[in-house]
Amino acid sequence: MRILISPAKKMVVEPDGFPVQALPQFIGQAERLRARLLELSYAQLRTLWRCSDRIAGPCYAALQHQSLRQSLTPAILSFQGIQYQYMAPGVFSDAELHYVQEHVRILSGFYGLLRPLDGVTPYRLEMQARLEVDGCRDLYAFWGGRLARQLAEETRLVVDLASREYSKSVLPHLPADVRTVTCVFGTLSDGRVLEQGTQCKMARGEMVRYLAECGGQDVQALRGFDRLRYVYCPERSDETRLVFLRPPAQRHGGRDRDPED
Repeated sequence: MRILISPAKKMVVEPDGFPVQALPQFIGQAERLRARLLELSYAQLRTLWRCSDRIAGPCYAALQHQSLRQSLTPAILSFQGIQYQYMAPGVFSDAELHYVQEHVRILSGFYGLLRPLDGVTPYRLEMQARLEVDGCRDLYAFWGGRLARQLAEETRLVVDLASREYSKSVLPHLPADVRTVTCVFGTLSDGRVLEQGTQCKMARGEMVRYLAECGGQDVQALRGFDRLRYVYCPERSDETRLVFLRPPAQRHGGRDRDPED
């Protein structure tokens, strides 16, 4: 089983965490992407990154001096964000760290496919960025079927906990004999499952932590997830989609309030 998760925009350098075990598997492609980024002007990069000067300025400066092979941080500690906060990798036990290293894969527009203890450096390049490189119109075309082929060599079961922006870089390319299961976290609204971005990120991080703690190896383990008040809903699930529902937020004083948020 391999569990796909998204990266986060915010990254840090963490010199005092777990040691780096290896370079990313697609380091050659990452170096090619960096070379292409260096060909662009500041104005072009700011447009590509779709951010303000306050963010683009430091990113541009960092890109000029970036090293992909030195002063690296394990990917699972470098990425910051809601999903990673709820995963809380900094307090994984040795057994839990071993579990995620074997089972979790982080999708990345820049690095392609990362194992948690692969060494990375902060970068800014989302998978949906329209970067033309080597005759490819964007990063989806650049990565093509590479990431799916790597996963197919490792497993026959892929658990999708990534956002659509990232999962579509892999799922359409997987061979038919690799089973894919997507986890959906939401609430019922007018008979429909409503997903909310922040709540989904929290649940995805908690799901990774839950699986690491219980050593989950199959779909049955996924169905046992019951954190953040989510409960597996068999009536709305099928062979490719596991739905987890939680009660809607309560309203107090004209605003929604969830007692656990």
